[in-house]
Amino acid sequence: MPGKNIKVPGGLHLQARLFAATRGLWKTLGDLETGSVRDEIDEVRVERPIFVASLARSGTTILTELLNSHEEVTSHRYSDFPNVWTPYWRNYLLQKTRRETPRLEERAHQDRILVSQDSPEAVEEVLWMHFFPQCHQSGRDNTLDARMDNPAFETFYRDHIRKLLTIREASRYLAKGNYNVLRLAYLAKLFPDLKIVIPYRNPVDHIASLLKQHRFFQEQHNQDARVGRHLALSGHFEFGPHRKAVHFGDDAAWKEIERFWSEGDEVQGWASYWAETYRFLLQQADRDPVLSSACRFMAYERLCDESGPAIDEILQHCELNPETFAQARAYYCRHLTRPAYYSSDLSEQDQENIHRICAPITDSLRQA
Repeated sequence: MPGKNIKVPGGLHLQARLFAATRGLWKTLGDLETGSVRDEIDEVRVERPIFVASLARSGTTILTELLNSHEEVTSHRYSDFPNVWTPYWRNYLLQKTRRETPRLEERAHQDRILVSQDSPEAVEEVLWMHFFPQCHQSGRDNTLDARMDNPAFETFYRDHIRKLLTIREASRYLAKGNYNVLRLAYLAKLFPDLKIVIPYRNPVDHIASLLKQHRFFQEQHNQDARVGRHLALSGHFEFGPHRKAVHFGDDAAWKEIERFWSEGDEVQGWASYWAETYRFLLQQADRDPVLSSACRFMAYERLCDESGPAIDEILQHCELNPETFAQARAYYCRHLTRPAYYSSDLSEQDQENIHRICAPITDSLRQA
């Protein structure tokens, strides 16, 4: 288990609370920002946006960092939170006032990944929570499909992306978001040319990692209540005191996951959650021709063990120029390895339960 404590900066936490309490005002300021740069962003098209979406701890962070290294691509960054609402003004001011390069440090998960304020991060969930206030409500269907119609969000979201592309001088938008697994059909409706990369891991290793992270964040919250509150403010409900399983439209499956967790059976709860997540993703890709073409499932183990070919496949799928990525490709080929910083303490019975619950989905993922 990690030995260090998470330190939630008091100033950042107060800012996050302020932005959450005044999000209506900030939405208005976002609209004003759009109006002020309308002439610039009207020339920008949102083409082939890239979405990295999956269950937490599946490799989404390293995939996002890899894709964000491409010169054509930009994503939200750590520094974009909590002021997600006015990306053009905030980034313009940052460019004018920054005096030194942000320092790399191991991220809060304490999992070897070094990040700085310039590292890509999943922060757009704040926008989804504002325009879809029930998107994290427990016990109800949390999915958004092609039947969803929210003109206010759709206009704001497209303009938001165009502002980020403009100020960062990029042509492709990249979004990491675990909860976008619920919204792929809706995103395909908004952006029919989208590209989606869905990493997955061996379920035994994956569930061991999920267990470790949940325990870690729970312990950190017990020492500092700001930890859990800050996770919720930034739209992260995967771990810690506010953990909740998303509802994929199957009430019985959701109740089973919650029952396992409430009874203290963490392993079967996570295994059921793992199976339900990837079952839903596979069904979505199978039923929708647009999603079938847009989705690329990638085994995290293959990304680590066969980095070069795996990276080439991802670049080809996302339609990113490989020639300008040669240096970054070489770097990741040298550094991508399977995690060795923790060992699984799962019993034989735990592993048997995971195989029993997850094996059919694992086989389907390998064939996807």
